Amino acid sequence: MLSLSFLRYNARYLAFGFLLNFSSYFGQTPFIALFSGDIRATFELSHGDFGSLYLIATIASAMSLAVYGRLADRVSLGILGMVALAGLAVMSLSMAFAGSVGVLVLVLYGLRLFGQGMTGHIAMTAMGRWYTRARGRALSFAGLGHPIGQSFFPLVTVGIVAAFGWRQAWIVGMFYLLALAPFVFWLARRDPGEEAEAALKEARDADAMAIRHWSRSEVIRDPLFYILLPAVLAPPFMMTGVFFHQVHLVESKGWSLALFASGYPVYSTFTVALSLLTGWAIDRFGSGRLLPYYLLPMATALSILAYTDGPTGLFAFMILGGTSSGAGMSLIGSLWPELYGTRNLGSVRAVIVGGMVLASALAPGLMGWLIDAGVHIESQLFAMSAWAYGAALLMTMLSFRSPRIIAMRR
Repeated sequence: MLSLSFLRYNARYLAFGFLLNFSSYFGQTPFIALFSGDIRATFELSHGDFGSLYLIATIASAMSLAVYGRLADRVSLGILGMVALAGLAVMSLSMAFAGSVGVLVLVLYGLRLFGQGMTGHIAMTAMGRWYTRARGRALSFAGLGHPIGQSFFPLVTVGIVAAFGWRQAWIVGMFYLLALAPFVFWLARRDPGEEAEAALKEARDADAMAIRHWSRSEVIRDPLFYILLPAVLAPPFMMTGVFFHQVHLVESKGWSLALFASGYPVYSTFTVALSLLTGWAIDRFGSGRLLPYYLLPMATALSILAYTDGPTGLFAFMILGGTSSGAGMSLIGSLWPELYGTRNLGSVRAVIVGGMVLASALAPGLMGWLIDAGVHIESQLFAMSAWAYGAALLMTMLSFRSPRIIAMRR
């Protein structure tokens, strides 16, 4: 799937994408959710209150991302990556000293913008632009930063919080991010096209000439874009909602938070495996052949989590959820440059990632309100499962009827 020669030749550029995705975890919902109990206790917030504040901050970050995400087409990606990590470091320090609800909202906004938004956006824009024939493999490797971060950070964070306190954990994170920022800049100081082998560069340039490069305004007017959205937005909404309300979930199931955290390595293992496998499959078969299938494991995972109360159900959820997350990571990353070209990829991805961030914002708020209203979380999980199955059926129909999706087969 990923040959040693490919990894060796592209190590610097793949590391750039990997480290940005890995570090984006500081602004990801599962990481912030680890502190939800302490934050709610410190600021005297209910589940719905905190979910609402999180919703406001994330919606604002999604709107900002649609504006600032276009910088990926105009500014060196190395400089942009360094600035994003520095901004994330400032937000981490601010969280450690937040003393009011107003400051908390501003910090959440910054964490979501720089973490959930810009760092991952820069990483995947770089892979989509720098690679053509090996795009699937490059996206899959860079995308590994997400699941590996999801496996690494929760266990380390729980230990730091237990030993020093929740605010001190954010200070440790600030030092890590500040140390990483200049290294990320160094990794991307030259475009890989400047060092590419002649044959690979020729193939990449030929493909770039053959593909129509859509503007952002053209993408927004494209009906196919909106048909794809139910499938694209389902994973960030569903997985964010589950992970954000993990404290309430484990209480309703009678589990411990430590048991739930122990499922993260399982989730990450399957995410990594399926990301690599899907990256290879994209380069071999094309995105169009894979699109109908990647949501099916997640739909099943949500049904299992809703129906079962034993630990077996938790680990089944982590396995199947990780399968869809890993497959979607590579598949969705490859979808946009294949459909819309690479010349304006930063601007196009900014709209799409903004939508995904918005979906991830709606889940905590909506689920929090429903929890406060007495709607069982199991009922919410069944509803999300139905959405996922419906979106998978829609993608199946699209893969056989849309000429543009059919053309993405190999």
